[in-house]
Amino acid sequence: MTANRPSPAPDQDEHAPRPQIPLLLGAVFLAFVGQMTLNPIIAPLSREVGLQEWQIGVTISAAAAMLVATSQFWGRRSQSWGRKPVLVAAFALAAVTMALFALTAVLGMAGAVTGGALFALFVLLRGVGFGTAISAVVPTAQAYVADVTTDEALRVRGMAGIGAAQGIAMVAGSALGGALSVLGLTTPLVAVPALLVLGLALIAFRLRREPRTELVERPARVRPTDARVWPFLLAGFGMFTSLGFIQVITGFLVQDRLGLDAETTGAVTGGALLAAGVGMIVAQGVIVPRSGWSPPTLLRVGCGIALVGFALLIPDAGAVALFAAILLIGLGLGIAMPGFTAGPTLLVRREEQGGLAGLTGATTGLTFVIAPTAGTALYGVWGPLPVIVGTVVMALVAVFVTAHPRFRRFAAATVGSAEG
Repeated sequence: MTANRPSPAPDQDEHAPRPQIPLLLGAVFLAFVGQMTLNPIIAPLSREVGLQEWQIGVTISAAAAMLVATSQFWGRRSQSWGRKPVLVAAFALAAVTMALFALTAVLGMAGAVTGGALFALFVLLRGVGFGTAISAVVPTAQAYVADVTTDEALRVRGMAGIGAAQGIAMVAGSALGGALSVLGLTTPLVAVPALLVLGLALIAFRLRREPRTELVERPARVRPTDARVWPFLLAGFGMFTSLGFIQVITGFLVQDRLGLDAETTGAVTGGALLAAGVGMIVAQGVIVPRSGWSPPTLLRVGCGIALVGFALLIPDAGAVALFAAILLIGLGLGIAMPGFTAGPTLLVRREEQGGLAGLTGATTGLTFVIAPTAGTALYGVWGPLPVIVGTVVMALVAVFVTAHPRFRRFAAATVGSAEG
C-alpha cells in the first residue's frame, strides 16, 4: 500500500496557536450564504429578464467549468502561498463580480440590457467570475483541515464541519433569499455582494498568516487516476451529478407544479432549499459526528437515503411530497459527503493534501458543467425527465460504493499504511 495515515502538522506543540478551523468554517459559511441567497430567485429572475431556462443552465455550468479549471490551482496555492492570501483574493473577486451581476440584472429587468448581451454578462459575471472565486474556498478549508487533524475521527469530523457550514449556509441563504424576494427580486441581488464583503473583512482582519515552516513549497499534484482516490472521486462525481440534475430546476418544479407567480416562487423555492439544508445540517452536525462511521459506511448509508428522496421527487404528488423528497436528498447527501471528502485524505501524504482538496473540488465542479445545462434542457422536453435521470445515476452510485473492493478494503488499507 502507498497510502499514508494523517500526520500532525509541523510545529504542533502546546505553545503553538490553536488552529483556526472555526474561522475558516465561518468563511465557508459566508461564501455559500452569498451563493444560496441568489438561488431561490434564479428561476423567476431568468423569466423576468427574458432568458430561457437553458441559458441559466449554461450560466451555472460556466461557473462549474471554472471550478474544474481552477480548483487544483487554488488547492495547491493554499499550501504554498498560505490560506489568507488565497481567501482574500477569492472573496474580493466574488464581491466585485456579484456587485456587477446585481447591476446587470437590474438593468435587464428595466429593459436596458437584453438578449445576447445580457446572456453574455450573466455568463461572464455569475459564471466565470464568481465561479473562479468560489472555487478557492472549499479546497482551502479542506486542505487546512487535512493539515491540522491527526486521526480518522478528527479528519471526518473536520470535513463534516465544512459540509455543515455549507448546509447551514443553504438554510440561511435560502431563507434569506426567499424572505428578501418578497420585497422584490432586486433585494436579494444587493444582499449577495454585501455578504461577500463581510466575509472579506473577516478573513482580512482575523485570519493569521501561517509561519513559513507550515507551508509546502512544492505541493504535489494528485492525478484523478490515482488508485488510492479514483473510486472516491467517481462516487462523488455520481452523487453531485444527480444533485446537479435537480438543483437548478427546483425553482421551475415549484413554480410549475404549484402554479405560483414569480415572487411567491422565490419564497417557496427558498423553503424547499431550506428543507435540503436542514437535512444536511442534521446529517453533518449530528449524525456524522455521533455515528463514528468510516468513510465507506457514510457513502453507503447516505447514497441509500438520497436515492429514496430522488425517487419520491419523480411524481407530481403535491407540496408535501416535494418538500419531503428534497429533505431526504439533503439528509442523504449530507451523510455521504464527508465520506467522499475525508476518505481519500486518509490515504495520501501531507504534501498531496492541497492537490487532493483541489481535485475533489474539481470533481464536484465537473458535474455542474454538464448537469445543470442537461437538466434544464431535459426539463424543457418533459418535467420529470431530469429527476428520473438523477435517480438512475444515484442508484448506480449506491451500487458502486457497496460493491467496489476499495471501499470494502478501506480499513485494512489505512491500518496497513500506518504500520508501513
